[in-house]
Amino acid sequence: MSPRVRVAATVRRLSDGHVRSADPDLVLPLASVGKVLVLAEVARRLADGTLAADLPVDLRDDDRLVGGTGLLGRLSPRRWTVADLATAVGAVSDNAATNALLRLVTLDAVGELARRAGLRDTAVHDLIRGERGPGVPRTFATGTARELCAFLADVADGTWQSPRACRLLRGWLAGNTDRALVADAIGRGPWSGEDIGVQNKTGTDTGVRADVGIVSGRHTVVYAVVAAFAPGAERAAVAELRRWGTVVDELAGPHRSDSS
Repeated sequence: MSPRVRVAATVRRLSDGHVRSADPDLVLPLASVGKVLVLAEVARRLADGTLAADLPVDLRDDDRLVGGTGLLGRLSPRRWTVADLATAVGAVSDNAATNALLRLVTLDAVGELARRAGLRDTAVHDLIRGERGPGVPRTFATGTARELCAFLADVADGTWQSPRACRLLRGWLAGNTDRALVADAIGRGPWSGEDIGVQNKTGTDTGVRADVGIVSGRHTVVYAVVAAFAPGAERAAVAELRRWGTVVDELAGPHRSDSS
């Protein structure tokens, strides 16, 4: 691994608890991976009936001007449903949709959800911003690979909040269009012809690449990999995430005992 890249990673196979990790408790910026917690709070409310999927939400001018990833800020409609916004966040990491949802459910509520889930070092700190200056948090979200992996294990098992909340969150993550990091290496091994499901969320920011997800193959595997890197080391960081993807692929594939 390049000395200019710091990687925090945890990969866990749920069937037997087998784990591979590197610096799992290192707190790093998460970039858009933090949006998983925003989607989780929306899923929780939809599942318990305190929020309606068809509730219309207006995008404000500052939502549309935030820039970065997404489509809604560039499209004509100013009003979208909660379900539309969550789908856009899951599929294209839409920044305008993220801010609209955060305004609806509140940053405090997302923080409380993280605490109830046992996340001590993983949190969303702020709205998405085009620029970060004095007086605002230095980054959107920070966290650890171990905590993110533990949270996704509960989601994969259906034990976080309620089975319906877990299904909603997994459905949004399944729509992700970015499979260029850890997920790029999944399904390329000797069992590549088999059906493999990937539900993931990636994050990209200056000096950060991150990917977390749930993979369903012969075995269900959850993973969280975050790389922080110095200027000019992006290729090395992406290579590290893809290398961890081969670990995910290996653990999701057949054990030796499966073929005996």
